[in-house]
Amino acid sequence: MALSFDKALGIHQHTLGIRAKRAEVLSSNIANADTPNYKAQDVDFSQALKQASSKQRGVGLGATHQNHFSLQSSLQSQTKYRVPDQPDTGDGNTVDMQQEQAAFMENALEYQMSLGFLESKFMGLKKAIRGE
Repeated sequence: MALSFDKALGIHQHTLGIRAKRAEVLSSNIANADTPNYKAQDVDFSQALKQASSKQRGVGLGATHQNHFSLQSSLQSQTKYRVPDQPDTGDGNTVDMQQEQAAFMENALEYQMSLGFLESKFMGLKKAIRGE
């Protein structure tokens, strides 16, 4: 009997990757808070999760003819520029440090929560394999 990690772990394996990418983007925003003309970015979590879950279900478009073009190249990236809540500081930078720090903290907590869900899934799998 084959074990499918997609079925066993569900969506949690994808949420962990998305949260890791979002942490990278948010930390980049914080690091560039004083860089002139830097535009704050963020990852649209719900869109990224939809994309990941559609891949998990096997729903996708495939090229069946040589003249078909790849849809992957026309998809927009999950990382988008953030619409600033306040006007920039005069140097073109749109990073709001309070917003970035709050988003980073929230994302870190959600990352830990996703990691906990995955850990419990693996514990369940270990018990099932051992027959406990």
